[in-house]
Formats: sequence, C-alpha cells, structure tokens
Amino acid sequence: MASLVLVPFLLVIVLNLVNTAAIRRAAVAVGIGWSLIQLAWLLFPQTRLSGLDSSIFGIDFSSFFALDGLSLVLLISVGLVGLVTLITCLATVPDEKARFSFVNLVLLTMAGLNGLVMVRDLFSLYVYIEVVAVASFILISLDRDKLALEGAFKYLVLSASASMLMLLSISAILLICGSTSFDTVHSVLEQVPQKGLVASAMVLFVVAAFIKGGLVPFHGWLPDAYSSAPLSVSVLLSGIITKTAGVYTAMRIVTSVFGFTPMIQSLLLFIGTVSIIFGALAALNQKDFRRMLAYSSISQMGYIIVALGCGTVYGMAGALFHLFNHAVSKSQLFVNAAAVEQETGSRDMTKLGGLASRMPVTSGTSVVALLSIAGIPPLAGFWSKLVIIIALWQSGHHNYALIAVAASTITLGYFLLLQRRMFFGKTPSELSGIKEARAGLLVPALLLSAIAIALGIAFPAAINWFVKLPTGIMNMVVH
Repeated sequence: MASLVLVPFLLVIVLNLVNTAAIRRAAVAVGIGWSLIQLAWLLFPQTRLSGLDSSIFGIDFSSFFALDGLSLVLLISVGLVGLVTLITCLATVPDEKARFSFVNLVLLTMAGLNGLVMVRDLFSLYVYIEVVAVASFILISLDRDKLALEGAFKYLVLSASASMLMLLSISAILLICGSTSFDTVHSVLEQVPQKGLVASAMVLFVVAAFIKGGLVPFHGWLPDAYSSAPLSVSVLLSGIITKTAGVYTAMRIVTSVFGFTPMIQSLLLFIGTVSIIFGALAALNQKDFRRMLAYSSISQMGYIIVALGCGTVYGMAGALFHLFNHAVSKSQLFVNAAAVEQETGSRDMTKLGGLASRMPVTSGTSVVALLSIAGIPPLAGFWSKLVIIIALWQSGHHNYALIAVAASTITLGYFLLLQRRMFFGKTPSELSGIKEARAGLLVPALLLSAIAIALGIAFPAAINWFVKLPTGIMNMVVH
C-alpha cells in the first residue's frame, strides 16, 4: 500500500533530477504507465509484488496505511481519473515544457490522494489534504491568465480557511482524546457526551470537509476553479480532487471517527439537500457549459452527502457507488467539454449548435454521461441513485427521498438543454468547418462511456458486492 504513495513521489523526483529532452518527452508515458500499474495493483491482486504491500526499504508501513472498501473505490477512481487526465493532456497541452510540469503535478496529486484515502489518523489526513491542495492551486493557475489566477486565488482562500478549521478541530480532539488515531478517537468519543468542545470539534471538521468539497454554502470557489482551470485540470478537479479532499473526508471521519450521531446526521442531510437543490437550479441558468457542469457537480455531491446522512449500510453503499459513478461520468463530460472548447474556441452554449454531425463521437459519449448522471436506466448512475433513494426511504427520510427524485428530473432537464444547445439545431456559419476532436480526447470519452454502460448492465448481478463494500467500515454508533 505504501508504494501507492511513495512511487509517484519518487517518479516526480527522478523525472526532475534527470530532466533531459528525452525524459520530458517520455513524461506523459511515465504518468500513464503509473496510472495503469495502480489500477492493475488494485483490480488484480495477483499482480502485487510480495512484500511491497506493507513494507518498503525495510520500513513497516502497515500501521500508517490501511485498505478497506471505501479506500479501494477511491484508489480505483484516482487511478482511472489520473489515467484519463494524462491522456487528455496529449491533446490539450501542446507545449512540451508545460506538459512536463503538468505530469509532475498530476503524479504529485495522485500520491497525495492515495495517501489521503489510506491513512488512519486525523493529522496525517490533514497533511495529505494539504499536499493535494497545494498541487491543485498550482494546477488551477497553470495558464497564468487572469481568470485562472482569480479561480486559483478563491480556491486558496477558502481552502486555507478549511485547513484552519481542520487544525482547530484536530487540536481540540487531541486535548480530549490524547491521540489523533481514528480508532482511539472513536473509542474515546463513544464515552464522552456529544456537547460543548466535543460537538464543536466534530462540526468544525465536517464543515471543513464541506468547504474542500465545494458544498453549499461553501461553494463559491468551485464554479470559478472548474471553468477557469486548464482543460485537462478541470477533468482532474471534477473527477477526483474535490470528491476525495471533501466528500471522502466527510465519509471517512463520520464512519471511522465520529459515528452517526443525530447532530452529524442532521447536518449531513441538511447540507446535502441544500446542495442538491441549489446546484441543480443554478445549473439551469448557465450559458457557459463548464460552469453548468460545475454546478451540476455541487448537486451530485449533495446526493452523496445525503446518502451518508442516512446512517445505514445501504446509504453508505449508495454514497460510495454514486461517488464512483460521478467520478466516471463527470470526468467524461469535462473531456467532452474540452473537445468542444478546443475545436470551437467557445464555452458559450448560445453560440454553439449542430455539432453532432461534425463531432459524432463527442456528442454520442456526452449523451451516455449525461443520462447516467441524471439517473436513466440501465446506466450506472441510475442504480446508485436508486440505492440512495431506497436508503432514504427505508431510514424514514421520505421527504429527502422525494426531493432527490425531483432534483433528478431537473438534472435531466439542464443536461438535455446542454445537449440541444451544443449538438443539435443549426450550426453557426463560423463553425461550419469544425471536425471531430483528436484521439487524446476521444479515447478517454469512449473508455469512460464503456465503464458507465458496462457497470450499469452488470450492477444487478454485482449488487451484493457493492453492499458488502462499506459493511466493514461502518461504525453504526448513534449516541
């Protein structure tokens, strides 16, 4: 497990120590190779080298890192989105020097994300979140234009605020529990009344995770960062960074540290529902397709948080499955957005139209992704939303379940609006010469579409496996 953190760090060091013209040209291949190795390591355990799972250079890392169902899904998502991002940069980052810097930052981000999802104590969790935050800030501002710097600055300010809240929470928890280990803190908090300093520490950490994830009302940075970042960076941000630094962090500290207290559940259900509604309604009013996708992400992350707020195994299973589905389909939509923006030079949907005949693969894969996120069968997104709605209904949160269903119809509405404006209708005369995107953008779109279709078809047969994933990590403690 430690190799998932150390190897990408070492690759960054080696790439920059050697730093010859040949190495710079091979950097993308190195990054893609590592992403494939990570996926193989996770999906095919027989590929793992004996002794590297818990020990490297004679150092035992088993006490620092652990792998469970939640970590496994996130690590697979990191590997997949990292792979897609690096392939996409072949078509969107033409300058060799810029591409080399981009690959280094992606590898650094993957190392931070991998560490984040495997650590077993709060302070280490914070450290890895900061590694990801620093790399993300640089990635967002990589183009150094006005909008990119503005988006990066907003991200920096709110991310730093969240970091301060996390440190305050960790300090209070350390005073109360004498440790930051997940297991120790959880055991101590079971014996302590959930009020005063304890309640404040818990709320501060959860709120900090909401800020990192861009949930309402802490979402101000997210649309600007997603829309102003370089094309390939938007794929990485939307696909995995905010989900891991924010949503995963909330999932982990609730399930493994704080437990499902009434206070925590109420906070999760309220913030999740507000995010679902606000994100969906805000997406309806966007002309910039990247900003529409950004607000859509806020709404879909709300579904994950609401499912977590159920406090049940089925709720956790739905949250985990929807997180993966959203990583797949939203990454794909940002790849499609990159293809359209690169070919047309515009993000304004009112200036586009009729691209389906000129970009059939981009249009077709976009339909698959948007229908999956909207929850249309038999695609993967349908099943994760269905599990979430069933979990809400079974846990007695009927109103939340009805809101989740209603918001899905709004989701379908704004995505159909996006598809109609961009790909149907009459093509503006200035776009008459538009052609299909390059392979660097088509291959990731086809790969992610295939995953959404295959997972949707296979889900009924694999439902028991998905439900079992979170069972071992649920500390179903209601104080």
